[in-house]
Amino acid sequence: MLHGATKRLVSTSCYLRPSVLSLRSRFCHSLSFSTGYGQFIPSRFFIAHEGLLDYFDHLLQRSSSFQHPKQVHTQIILRGCYRSAFLAARLISIYSQFGLISDARRVFRTTPCGCKSNLLLWNSILRANLRHGNHEETVRLYIGMKNDGVVADGFTLPLVVRACASIGGPKLCTCMHSHVLQTGLQNHLHVVNELLGMYAKVGRMDIAGKLFDRMPVRSQISWNTMISGFSRSCDCVGALEMFKRMELEGFEPNIVTWTSLLSSHARCGCDGKTLELFGSMRGRGIEVNAESLAVVLSACADLAAFAEGKMIHGYVVKSGFEELIVTNSLICLYGKHGDIECAKNLFLEMEMKDIVSWNSLITAYAESGFCEEASEIFSQLQKFDQCITMRPNVVTWSVIIDGFASKGCGKEALEQFRRMRLANVMANSVTVSSVLSVCAGLGAPLLGRELHAHAVRALMDSNILVGNGLINMYTKCGSLKKGCLVFENMNHHDLISWNSMIAGYGMHGYGDNALETFEQMVKEGFQPDAVTFIALLSACAHAGYVAEGRKLFNKMSEVFGIQPEMEHYACMVDLLSRSGLIEEASKMVKNMPMEPNAFVWGALLNSSRVHKNAEVAEETASHIFRLDSEAAGSYMLLSNIYAARGRWEDAAKVRLSAKTNGIKKTPGHSWIEVKNKVYTFSSAKVPKDLEEIYRILKDLTHRMESEGYKPDKSFVLQDVNEDEKKQILLGHSEKLAIAFGHAKLPPTMPIRIMKNLRVCGDCHSWTKYFSKITGREIIVRDARRFHHFLDGFCSCKDYW
Repeated sequence: MLHGATKRLVSTSCYLRPSVLSLRSRFCHSLSFSTGYGQFIPSRFFIAHEGLLDYFDHLLQRSSSFQHPKQVHTQIILRGCYRSAFLAARLISIYSQFGLISDARRVFRTTPCGCKSNLLLWNSILRANLRHGNHEETVRLYIGMKNDGVVADGFTLPLVVRACASIGGPKLCTCMHSHVLQTGLQNHLHVVNELLGMYAKVGRMDIAGKLFDRMPVRSQISWNTMISGFSRSCDCVGALEMFKRMELEGFEPNIVTWTSLLSSHARCGCDGKTLELFGSMRGRGIEVNAESLAVVLSACADLAAFAEGKMIHGYVVKSGFEELIVTNSLICLYGKHGDIECAKNLFLEMEMKDIVSWNSLITAYAESGFCEEASEIFSQLQKFDQCITMRPNVVTWSVIIDGFASKGCGKEALEQFRRMRLANVMANSVTVSSVLSVCAGLGAPLLGRELHAHAVRALMDSNILVGNGLINMYTKCGSLKKGCLVFENMNHHDLISWNSMIAGYGMHGYGDNALETFEQMVKEGFQPDAVTFIALLSACAHAGYVAEGRKLFNKMSEVFGIQPEMEHYACMVDLLSRSGLIEEASKMVKNMPMEPNAFVWGALLNSSRVHKNAEVAEETASHIFRLDSEAAGSYMLLSNIYAARGRWEDAAKVRLSAKTNGIKKTPGHSWIEVKNKVYTFSSAKVPKDLEEIYRILKDLTHRMESEGYKPDKSFVLQDVNEDEKKQILLGHSEKLAIAFGHAKLPPTMPIRIMKNLRVCGDCHSWTKYFSKITGREIIVRDARRFHHFLDGFCSCKDYW
């Protein structure tokens, strides 16, 4: 049908062209409407119908503004040519080119039913909808076309396949593939190329590979599509193998091939290999393009190859490649290396900017810790809200949210997330992951569960980034079981998944589970990294597994080739000294291959407090003070050690020294989430509207004392009388938060408390008795670990 129509039009066009040319030179002043070229259509001149169709077609193709097709469309209706399926198809195409998709759809709807059997008309409306991103509408139209009995051809199916690829979903793609087989076009080159791209887009490179191998004929596009698919799937090995196979079969890789190959390695984090391949490409005489330069610049940014990036910048300037995509990549390069001034200057010098340009600059500021400046630029971008293409998108919002989250400004990050939702911007996996990390830091499980529900509804729960974020959120919010459930239900795990579970078990005191998870991880072929062993050694420290910790510390270098870093030594010193092996811990510190930092000495100092060893504490503290560290905790810890032994003058001297050096004590505070609102309590400070908390506390403590609780006044590190000490203990922040939770939360709901400092011994004992007399479960996360209190017992077994 299509070929017949095309032949008619070609023959008619050739035959009638002289008439058309003659028409243009005549009746210039017999105006009906202007064509924009200085000629006009005559209002009273008879032309053969075929010639008129050809003339209108010519005018439509010469349209230079959106008014022209509308004027021609008017004349088509007036001249009675609206019954032409060919002109309707041309009108749809031209309207689509000028972004007038509503007009294009109107043409299709108003075309007489007799024309709806014309395949050219259907192809035009399918292509118009696809061009404007209306993928669901494209598929819906195709179903209607099929129901009308119009048979698709090699031009129709690629359009529908592309729409299915954009919609995504393995079932839809498989259904479309089946339909291709039914039409008998499974060997049509253009159709199969689109099928390759479809399966690549939905991450099914296994099916794409089988389809590719069965192709009787392949083109350059076939090879490029496969390599691009491997790149999209972050499979640089598969991309390189396909590249080599392409050369063996006699195809010459072009710049598109090379760009896909470079992109595959950049996406996999193989930035050194990306630069190496770029050198090979240049060595073969392949001319670079803007896309390949952008990929290499991104590799330079991630590789910390700033010098190479600057060299490429020089090449860009000399060669005139200062295109939008390249300049955006340069802004990212300078931003990643902290050269904010250069990134800003590049941005200001750009004549044309797009949303990526703004996102690149905002990212540069946010990743360098300048969140306020990033927010200011974000506010400037919002002034372009009337322009759809310049509105802040999900990337913009995600950058701002992640910037505040990385800086530890959790409340500001959540406020930005709230504003994003009000702006009706749908969160993606990166946004959800960032907000989940904020929930983990703040201990906000209610919001975390809301995000989990959103991820399920948006079909993001299978995304590994979201899955890892959920594990981290649940384990850090005290819901270890839910974290385990998320891990078990994940289709795939990566190293972060395993590390998150090991760390989760460790901070909850389940050392055995942490070790078992590690063994399972190794069995499944995962290579542990430095983070894995930090999590493992920390788990051993919380559980008191000295022998296992020693084995793991030795195994990291002997078996896995990972040299211990400062964090690993800090974990080992903590493990040994907390187990009472202070002499062995001190020896390890002295024999470290690097100079111990404040964290290593701090681990030894903390254990000296636990074991009441003032002599080791004094020596350890002197090392910390010599490091010129501003660790207020170290001063306070030494002061507390003196106070606990009744050495009040020495305690006062340490506090005075801290004050002289401008070091302020970090005030202890605890917080609890109730009905999506976070309430914070400081020691002995209760909001005026919550003064009844003290009454609840006194009643609870009185009941506990009848059950055997005795306030441990040794944790009052002030030289005051006994009654005052008892009152001070009653005002500790975690007790205030627990009493508040007891009053505000349902009896069956666990009370979850977060604390910025280590829980003291008296509060630990008090909470055990609280769980016994109330029958409630209390989950406390302090600066070191989790404590699960129930029926008078704690999960830490009094070892913390």
